[in-house]
Amino acid sequence: MPKIYFIDVTNRDGVQTARLGLSKLEKTMINMYLNDMGVYESEFGFPTTKHEILYLQANLELADMGVLQPIRLAGWIRATVEDVEQTFKWVPTIQHLNLSMSVSDQMINGKFHGKKNKRDILEMVAESVDAARSHGVTSIGLNAEDSSRADLDFVMEVASTAKQYGASRFRYCDTLGYETPFTIYESVKTVAKNVQIPIEMHCHGDLGMAVANSIAGAKGALDGGQDAYINTTINGIGERAGNADLVATVLAVTKAKGFASQYQLGQLIDLRMAWKTARFASYAFNVPIPINQPGVGANAFAHASGIHADGVLKDPENYELYSFTEVGRGEPEFVETGSRICSGEYSGISGFRHIMGQMAITFKDIDEAKRILDLVRYANVASQKPLVEDEIVFIAKYPQIAKKLLTLQP
Repeated sequence: MPKIYFIDVTNRDGVQTARLGLSKLEKTMINMYLNDMGVYESEFGFPTTKHEILYLQANLELADMGVLQPIRLAGWIRATVEDVEQTFKWVPTIQHLNLSMSVSDQMINGKFHGKKNKRDILEMVAESVDAARSHGVTSIGLNAEDSSRADLDFVMEVASTAKQYGASRFRYCDTLGYETPFTIYESVKTVAKNVQIPIEMHCHGDLGMAVANSIAGAKGALDGGQDAYINTTINGIGERAGNADLVATVLAVTKAKGFASQYQLGQLIDLRMAWKTARFASYAFNVPIPINQPGVGANAFAHASGIHADGVLKDPENYELYSFTEVGRGEPEFVETGSRICSGEYSGISGFRHIMGQMAITFKDIDEAKRILDLVRYANVASQKPLVEDEIVFIAKYPQIAKKLLTLQP
């Protein structure tokens, strides 16, 4: 039976959002939370972008150490032989790649201005996928940018070419959020049935339908006899109006009427990580979680109406489709109102040892404490905000990895 898998693209599409970004340590923490949550794959960055190299290498080292396991770490590149070769020059141990090529007439004409036609696009797909396969990678995804505005016959031709040369799956991209749940279901089902390749859904929210389109497209792939891979970002952070929100999409797959009973997850998701993951992403991006965000918004489990409040007090299931405990909520939050020592780029050893003592972390001597403090200072420079406890613990636990994450070589 075909199954559903989640591929989170926060560290690729999320960080491309205008006016937003993450430090390399923050991107690593995102990967840690996604792994703990049970997400199948993280599209963790750009192996042809120089400032990403050490971060990508460090995360692959964490995977080799068993820290980032079983999550897969996939790089995003253009579907060109040049990008493939540059990838393996800079990040030679990478095992999962997603290659992207525009497929709509609008983008082929608008980007290449007559220098490329559809035959050229097919050749570039074939050559780049073949080049990636020659390096012995474990999986290759072919991303068809702007699939929703492209001729469906050509989309299938691109998918068939990618499959012929060794692609593991095909990414149907609703790049501008143009689809509806009805149209995307039919298109994706047609591709799945005719090409017989697993389909990956990548949907944007320009018309407010990213989650609905992702679910409908996944259903199309499954009904077409193929595994479905759904792209998400944490809190829906993404270019323009954003991507399909991770928590909302998981909730839809597992709670929506008739869906969970008919389709299966290929890898279990621990929704109890939802609250912690969403809060960290909100803090790291400095973007508040919308009050009405499914599962993690401030009002997701709040009731004021007399009828609603009475109903919930009698039985929460009267007005709550799922429990707050299922998404990791319910623990009390404490806010410091007195004297507080924070980590910062100018922290001293006394204050730092106090902070670490509160976390029950000790050092063998003063020199070790100073070495970790130096790394924490650099991390604060990179993020320009106090580190959360998990970040400080990570640095103390993996100082050499942290040093690599904090190193830039312009």
